[in-house]
Amino acid sequence: MKPSLQLKFSQQLTMTPQLQQAIKLLQLSTLDLQLEIQEALDSNPLLEIDETEHNANANDDSDNPESNESNTLSSENSDNVDSHEALENSQIPDDLPLDSSWEEYLSSSSAPANISSGPADDDYVFQGETTENIQDHLIWQMELTPFSDIDRSIAIAIIDSIDESGYLTISSEEILESLQNEEIELDEVECVLKRIQMFDPIGAGSRSPQECLMVQLAQFDPNTPWLAEARLLLTEHSDLLSSKDYRTLMRKTRLKEYQLREAMRLLQTLNPRPGSAISVKDAEYVIPDVTVAKKNGRWTVELNSDSLPPLIVNKEYEALSKSTKNTNDSQYIKSHLQEAKWFIKSVESRNETLLKVSHCIVQQQMGFFEHGPEMMKPMVLNDVAEMVDMHESTISRVTTQKYMHTPRGIFELKYFFSSHVSTESGGECSSTAIRALIKKLVAAEVVSKPLSDSKIAQVLADQGIQVARRTIAKYRESLSIPPSNQRKSLL
Repeated sequence: MKPSLQLKFSQQLTMTPQLQQAIKLLQLSTLDLQLEIQEALDSNPLLEIDETEHNANANDDSDNPESNESNTLSSENSDNVDSHEALENSQIPDDLPLDSSWEEYLSSSSAPANISSGPADDDYVFQGETTENIQDHLIWQMELTPFSDIDRSIAIAIIDSIDESGYLTISSEEILESLQNEEIELDEVECVLKRIQMFDPIGAGSRSPQECLMVQLAQFDPNTPWLAEARLLLTEHSDLLSSKDYRTLMRKTRLKEYQLREAMRLLQTLNPRPGSAISVKDAEYVIPDVTVAKKNGRWTVELNSDSLPPLIVNKEYEALSKSTKNTNDSQYIKSHLQEAKWFIKSVESRNETLLKVSHCIVQQQMGFFEHGPEMMKPMVLNDVAEMVDMHESTISRVTTQKYMHTPRGIFELKYFFSSHVSTESGGECSSTAIRALIKKLVAAEVVSKPLSDSKIAQVLADQGIQVARRTIAKYRESLSIPPSNQRKSLL
């Protein structure tokens, strides 16, 4: 074979850097986009925040009570500064006694009234939030308890094996084996464990919910009403209690219905997850991208101007690109100028697309905004894509991790999309509306006779919505609603 040259023509779609950047910004959440903007501001000297518009938006908030309060605080601080200046000019002599300090002298002098009567909060400086888990809380109490060295090592091994709910995850035998000390016996481990279970929160270190509740019951006064009945339910009939078989419970315990109800009411005062009182989860904040409000009888959609800073190109650096004679400097400024313009255009394109899709969602889901989730219409991504003349993948990027602030709460844009369910009249019902109806029916049911999935399906069928029982079960589980036998209660 001989080598040869061939000429071939072909067409292919290549994504430019600008398009790649626009797609990247489109799918970012507001928090991620803020970080992206900050990185762009740090790396590109020609990109900056429009302080004029930014300050104008801040001044618009001056009508809010919070802003007025901050202005009041600022004026108070200004008065304090003036008072300090007057104190320096008139009350402090040139020479101070050698045996006194500034603090002693100022504390003994007659300060102006607005200094001495200032808010007590001014004396404290915020040093950050302190958080601790269940292990830290128990270790702190262990340090205050008179333990021997051996008992302390046992206590540390026990506390390290407690999970976030407050339960011991391993057995006493495994704790004894992990200590690798032949002098320690199993009885010592059990003794230390019982002492830890008396720590705050009561019951932490228990090996089962039954043991946890029994430890908490032991703290009650012996004369507490229905205490003996509550102990009887836990020690001998915990399986029937968990399955809520009240009829069998009354037959085996020979308790009347009101007696069983009172004993269960006492049990409900206990905490089966003691660790939940200590473990604190980090707060998760959601910044809405758009705001929906009803003005003059019409629903309007606006971008949240406070979520993203307004960006502009630095005019001074832009002018240097034309006046500078250094080739390298000119090329540097021009390249960063182009990048800044691309970035601003990508952000503007993202906002325009987001606003357009949000307008479409509000137009289609007018029933939700007027009457609630029960009036949600079925809608899929393709429906919006056809209305705004965009690809379905673009709609998916726009609606992911983007949030809408409405009078009914803050919702992700994905929330307004749901599948279709046929009705008797030949129409269609949204799966979101069916979930809302299920939630409403369960909230209004009689707790002693909860609605089964079949009964809920029958109630919906009476309203013209044909839904299978297994579909009801699936929607109920998605709402974290337990089945009817677990919802039954005497209280």
